[in-house]
Amino acid sequence: MKKVLFASTALIATAGVAAADSGVNFSGYGRFGIGYQEDRVGAVTNIVTPSNTATSATSVVVDTDDAILVSRFRLNIDGFTETDGGVRFEGRVRLQADEDSSTGEANSAGLNGARFSVIYGGLRVDAGNVAGSFDNLANYYGNEVGLELFAGQYSGVNYNFLAYSSTGSGANAVFFQYAVGDFAFGASYDTRTFAVNGSEVSGDRWDVSATYTFNNITAAVAYGQTDSGVSGVSDPSLTVLTLGGEWGDFGGTLFVADDATEVTATDGTAWGLSASYNLGAATTLLFTYGDGNADADLQQVAIGAIYDLGGGASLRGGIGVNDCDICDSQTVADFGAQFNF
Repeated sequence: MKKVLFASTALIATAGVAAADSGVNFSGYGRFGIGYQEDRVGAVTNIVTPSNTATSATSVVVDTDDAILVSRFRLNIDGFTETDGGVRFEGRVRLQADEDSSTGEANSAGLNGARFSVIYGGLRVDAGNVAGSFDNLANYYGNEVGLELFAGQYSGVNYNFLAYSSTGSGANAVFFQYAVGDFAFGASYDTRTFAVNGSEVSGDRWDVSATYTFNNITAAVAYGQTDSGVSGVSDPSLTVLTLGGEWGDFGGTLFVADDATEVTATDGTAWGLSASYNLGAATTLLFTYGDGNADADLQQVAIGAIYDLGGGASLRGGIGVNDCDICDSQTVADFGAQFNF
């Protein structure tokens, strides 16, 4: 039986260190370097101004340098056990600290919401802070560029799908995947809260996926929808098709989506592609392009490189351009080091 790998960076575990006979595993990575955003937007803060008659607050944007120190420390903590019948139970929490991209200052580390898993044969069921079918879809993310993975082929998608939260509590949802032979099937479900006419209502969000691998090519399709249950309120949906494969030193992915947000500025078709090429001498070149036909769809074009230092350490960086029909073009770039543990 072939194993179908989860595509989400939320579920990828790097080589870790297990405490002997404890049923606990630690894994993760660290990264740090310089990140550049043209005309970076700083944080918005309120300045309170007292006077003889009243006290007023004015919102101002704090100036931030275009180039800042970027960093991340991620530690996955996995507890696990396996029954005599071969059923594996797992639980994960993640400790993560990132920089504040709007101020350039460091943030404190904090634990996210827990994810629980039951695995038996080709069946996996996740509950809690989980990734849904899109977040797990093979080749959805493609070959992302940059130390911070700042550009991807999916940039034209605006639908809010179920995703794993590295720094928050998550959606408290359910996801399952079943793999048999070259096929894999997945689905997820959670409830969402909507603001309708000043009141909060609860709705349903669900998605399904199918993946097939043949030789060196993997094809995947997923469909998801959010149902508010309220008459007159839009029920957005997303359909995604991906293709990906490897041919020697070259790897590539294709991406197309029907992004039915039912909002004029973002509703439409999104598409993209990405590629990787191994130059040898421990160097890999990356390229990604994403776009959509709606006015507010983000277009990203970027190139990057990874230089493997050995021992799980590497130098990474990239440069690209963000643009859309109703926004100004913005150059983005970064460079730094990453080490896995």
